[in-house]
Amino acid sequence: MSGGSNEREGKSDKPDKQRAILDAAFSLFGSKGFYETRIAEVAELAGIAKGTVYLYFRNKEELFLAVSRRDCEQFMTQLAARLKREETPAGKLAAIAEHHLLYYYERKQHTKLFFRAPTNHPELMAFMQQFMEAYTNLVQQVLLDADAAEAQLLSQAYIGMLDRLKMDILFDPAFTEADARHRIAFAADLFLRGAESGKYKH
Repeated sequence: MSGGSNEREGKSDKPDKQRAILDAAFSLFGSKGFYETRIAEVAELAGIAKGTVYLYFRNKEELFLAVSRRDCEQFMTQLAARLKREETPAGKLAAIAEHHLLYYYERKQHTKLFFRAPTNHPELMAFMQQFMEAYTNLVQQVLLDADAAEAQLLSQAYIGMLDRLKMDILFDPAFTEADARHRIAFAADLFLRGAESGKYKH
């Protein structure tokens, strides 16, 4: 086989190998935590040699950042697409609550991805701050389109409420999808009734 053919195959394998590494790292970081996970374990789960991981990621911190970046970008992309299908402010706010809480429900077996992260990693902290700003801005725009005053504070309050409601999902092993959907309806209804009371309107 020629060298050119090998080079082409190497390039075509790259996305698949990188995806396998990220999938394996997501599973292990989520179930074991960042500090308890070893690169060798990631490689074994991905079905590749340990040295191959280092061809894509310089160290475990960079790998964790890549896992977090992929997950957050998927969160935002899916939420933006969902909001485009809703026509009313009420529908959009309900969609935000559903997306937020079901996101964590679907990851309830991977809670250590959120609570056992390398908090001393500046690049990760900077990225998470950018993610939260982008998320808040998206919710804020929904409220601005609904002519709400104090849209920035309202968006922060809504995300804060959803973040508190997610805690039961992450810490209660008996938590069900029905429980999640009950909280989705509750959060959207509570927030809408407060916003529509006139206190937050121009």
